[in-house]
This record gives sequence, C-alpha cells and structure tokens, in this order.
Amino acid sequence: MRDTWKKRTKAVHAGTRRSGYGEMSEAVFLTQGFAYDTAASAEARFIQAGEDEFIYARYGNPTVAMFEERIAALEGAEDAFATASGMAAVSGALSSMLKAGDHVVASRALFGSCLYVLEEVLTRFGVEVSFVDGTDLDQWRAALRPGTRAVFFESVSNPTLEVIDIAAVSEIAHAVGATVLVDNVFATPVYSDAIAQGADVVIYSATKHIDGQGRALGGVILGTREFIRKTVEPYMKHTGGSMSPFNAWIMLKGLETMSLRVNAQTSSAEHISAALQDHPALERVIYPGLPGHPQHELCKRQTGRGGTVVSLDIRGGKAAAFAFLDALEVVLISNNLGDAKSIVTHPATTTHQRLPDDQKLALGITPGLVRISLGIEDPDDILADLRKALDAASSAAAA
Repeated sequence: MRDTWKKRTKAVHAGTRRSGYGEMSEAVFLTQGFAYDTAASAEARFIQAGEDEFIYARYGNPTVAMFEERIAALEGAEDAFATASGMAAVSGALSSMLKAGDHVVASRALFGSCLYVLEEVLTRFGVEVSFVDGTDLDQWRAALRPGTRAVFFESVSNPTLEVIDIAAVSEIAHAVGATVLVDNVFATPVYSDAIAQGADVVIYSATKHIDGQGRALGGVILGTREFIRKTVEPYMKHTGGSMSPFNAWIMLKGLETMSLRVNAQTSSAEHISAALQDHPALERVIYPGLPGHPQHELCKRQTGRGGTVVSLDIRGGKAAAFAFLDALEVVLISNNLGDAKSIVTHPATTTHQRLPDDQKLALGITPGLVRISLGIEDPDDILADLRKALDAASSAAAA
C-alpha cells in the first residue's frame, strides 16, 4: 500500500519510526552517541551496523534516518544522505565521487557557491571542469567525452530561471558513462520527477522549500543505495557534513506542509508574473510558467508548473533596483528562497557578487535584476507591494 501512496501522503508518513510511547510527532533523538550492551556488540556494530542500528550522530541517527527515508520515498530514490546545509550536499556529492584527473561538465548558470566549488575547490585538487550553456544540447554533446566522470547542473538556474532538459542531458551524459547530478532546489520535491527523467543523483538545499519557514540549515543527497552508502556516506561521515538530529526533525515537520506551501507559492508566482509582464518599469519578467519564457514548453513537460520564484529586470539598473527593494513592505530583503515569507534578492550585489561583471552579464545577471521568492501571503497584497515599489523604481530611474 505504501508504494502506491501519492507524494502528499508520503511527505507526511513515509519513514516514520515510533518508540514504545506511540508518539504522534516524530521523536527527536538528541544524542551524539549510543550505548552498547557488551564490548562484543560494539565490535559487531562497527564491523556492520544493522538496518536500525546507530554508532555516532555523524554517521547516522534515528531522527535523521526518518528524514532520509521520507525524502527518498517522496523523490522516488533508493536512498538519501542528509547534510548540514545545501552546499554541504553539493560539495559532498561531487567531492565524494571525484579524484584528480576526472572531468566534469557543468552548466555555466549556477548559484555563486556552486561555481566556487567547481571553479576553485575541485580544480585545486586536479579535477578538470568544463562549462556550457545548459540550455544548448549541442554544447553538452561537444563538451562531453569518453571518460567524463560527471555532469552537474541546476534543473532551473539561479537566478535567471533557465530550465535544463534533464532527460535529454541525461541521455547524452549516459552515452559516455557520466553520472548526472542535478541541483533541484527550484523544481522542489513537490514537482520533481528528476530520477524518473534520468538523473542519477538529486541534490536539495533543505533550507529552502523543505523547511520553508526560515528556521534551519540542511541539505540532502539522493540516489541509488550503492552510491549513497558506498560513496557519499564514507566521505560525509569522515569529513563531518552530516545533518543534526534537531534540524532533521524540523525538516520532517516541514515536509508535512511542503506541498500546501509550494502550491500556494506557485499560484502566487503565476498570478504575479502574469500581472507584471507588461509593466513599463520592467525590461522583462522571467518566469518559466509564462508562455513567453524560452523553455516554457519544457517546463510544462518536466515539472508541470513554473515554481515559486519570479525574476524581474528593472529599468534603470542598480539604482532603480535598490529603490525598488527599499520601497517594499510585505516582501523582505534577504538572500534565502522557498520561505513562507516573500523574499527579494539583488543577485549582482549579494549571491553572485563575487562574479566578474562580464560573467554576470553573460549569465543574464544585470544590475537591474531582482529575484523574488513568493511566500504564502495573500497574492494581492504581494502584488500591491510590488507595484508600489516599481513606482519608486521608475522615479529613481527618471532622476
């Protein structure tokens, strides 16, 4: 019966372990270690821990295991490893499988910290990294070669919302034996079918939609049981990037309401992007759910809906964008996304600040670009707030 549960049911019930007390809310096992009845049982567990046996919180924990099992069931993956943050998941997934001399092909449109891992960290240890326009399948074909170890991309890029064809890139990558790793944050577990579409490894920042309420950091790596337990787990447990039990409990609570939140946020994003697409203060509205988006049809096939984030390119550059941000009341200035509260970010001066100006422009990160993560407030209140702020941006641009 559990195999036939739909996503919303899995997000509430999958992976639950109850103690003898029969608690309704999952128990938080706030312990760094575990006691053994005998020295021999300790020895046996270190040789091979059983399915529900634990050694040390860095290796695993009952609360963390519940989160891992639940998100794996939701994603349709065999297994998962929960990490301390989204970037611990990205760096752990890549570093655990790569060595000097390996070749990686990545989409060039990535979050700033992902670019840092690929450009600065992996190359320091002898990994060769090639970047391509992720929307151009011919560039993937040209860059991949026999022996390429991995490809990495955001299924929807941050912050310009390019949509990458998971099935097509996976087919190209698998033809040369490469492992496909997808950062799937913007697609969310609610709309994701990345494993079914060909991805080998799916990565989330659980900080975003999974918690979704601005409380805790977390991440998760999903894939085959062999990859998670034989490649990822040894690396993560020895380098220390595992999730804390308390944060795992927060993520379990977040999963229960995630579908309700994300669907409401996406409805707001659809409403607001359509309402603003012809606004005179804007150069463009970027949203995969709009028919004018270059990958709109791919978005409909791949996730069904456009997601919770809308990007606006404001006329007048940085000054107008800052005037827009400063005039907002409902929407808060921050650098997170996927929160219950609506959040606006100016990528050029925050999340992607370290990139050279020419690289920002090549990625479409203009001085006027702002990224808006829609929350669960009334969409009409958000829209009124944005329109008022656009009036302030227009005044700044005219000054």
